Amino acid sequence: MLHSLRFRLMLALLLVVVAVVGGVAFASSQVTLQAFRGYENRRGQMREMRFHGFLVTYYARQGNWGGVQAEIERLGQIEGGRVLLVNTSGSIVADSAGEQIGQPVPADLDALPMPLIYRGRVVGFIYFTPLEPPLGEQLLASTRRTLLLVSIAAGASAVLLVLGLSQRILAPVEALKNAAQRMAAGDLSQRVKVDSRDELGDLARAFNSMADGLARLEELRRNMVSDIAHELRTPLTNIRGYLEALQDGVIAPDERVLASLHEEALLLNRLVDDLQDLSLAEAGQMKLHREPISVAAVAEQAVEAIRPRAEEKGLSLEVDLPADLPSVEADALRVGQVLRNLLENALRHTFAGGQLRLAARCSGSEVEVRVEDTGSGIAAEDLPYIFERFYRADKSRVRTTGGAGLGLAIARQLVLALGGRIWVESALGEGSTFFFTLPVANCVKEEQR
Repeated sequence: MLHSLRFRLMLALLLVVVAVVGGVAFASSQVTLQAFRGYENRRGQMREMRFHGFLVTYYARQGNWGGVQAEIERLGQIEGGRVLLVNTSGSIVADSAGEQIGQPVPADLDALPMPLIYRGRVVGFIYFTPLEPPLGEQLLASTRRTLLLVSIAAGASAVLLVLGLSQRILAPVEALKNAAQRMAAGDLSQRVKVDSRDELGDLARAFNSMADGLARLEELRRNMVSDIAHELRTPLTNIRGYLEALQDGVIAPDERVLASLHEEALLLNRLVDDLQDLSLAEAGQMKLHREPISVAAVAEQAVEAIRPRAEEKGLSLEVDLPADLPSVEADALRVGQVLRNLLENALRHTFAGGQLRLAARCSGSEVEVRVEDTGSGIAAEDLPYIFERFYRADKSRVRTTGGAGLGLAIARQLVLALGGRIWVESALGEGSTFFFTLPVANCVKEEQR
């Protein structure tokens, strides 16, 4: 409870309320106190002037204090307090309360004497004690009580406000926490409802996006295991069949059988090599021999490698490589691997009579290479995942229509490792165009300087 976000929000808001209301209360009380002290001082001065003027006039007219009791009682009623008139001997001459006439001034009297001066000599003293606390103190006490009640009301309102706000603010957080806990337990179908456009809504959308990514990765992981098993099963089954047939004497170990076994072994070797290359590239541990290379020269080699199969399939192969194409800073072996993977992919998905085209151009500080085909194209829903390992738009897994699904994933990782970018544009039934870029050699050297 003490560590919950709701408790901390409530405590923080209460502290703010206490600090603000306490500061306002203190400032208000000080200003009010100063104002009324000034008012009481001015009022006391005016009262002293009235007392002095009236009583000195009375003494001048009478020559003594005889008969002054009635006047003192009237002054006490007017001023709302007790008035004592004391002669120069210290005896009380008149008391507005009529209680201590003729007695000495009490030692515990909480009032200061005001001298009455007539013709340069003191003829008596006036003591005034208000019957009620000064108005300033009354108002200050009332102000303090009011501010205390306001503070209590503000604190209660703050508690209610925090409870309401925390319910609205923390409910999505609670939902996110519960969904995350269920996801941690293995339920990747968890999603949270997004019903706001604020930061919590952004957090919920980010969580849902993360959950979608995790679900897709989990699906890809399961598919990868299945795909690896599938890709390994076929050549291993073929090799086992041949070996068992050889052991049983069903077939003779002639050149055809050995060539078939060799082909299946090469297929297994390529699959293992591809997996190793992809693993190293994703981990950033692939060794690259960077140097200025000619994209045209590497591209020509890749094209010549697939030309016989393209002609056998009845495909036209076009190459557009400008003579003034600048050198790029890259690894020639890996660039060739990227081109062969893209050309193999295009060859595999283009029907007889179609066309393949490899072109390149300079684009700013990069050389852009593109591989176009007039093949089957890629559906829009498959485009975001086409570079994922073992992902294939064709789910049939027939070897004649697709490989292991690693070529494009390897191409992407290699291009990224070389500091370039790779993407695809395609529409179902209209062919595909794969693009990738490599940094120009001179630009790379200038950046390193």
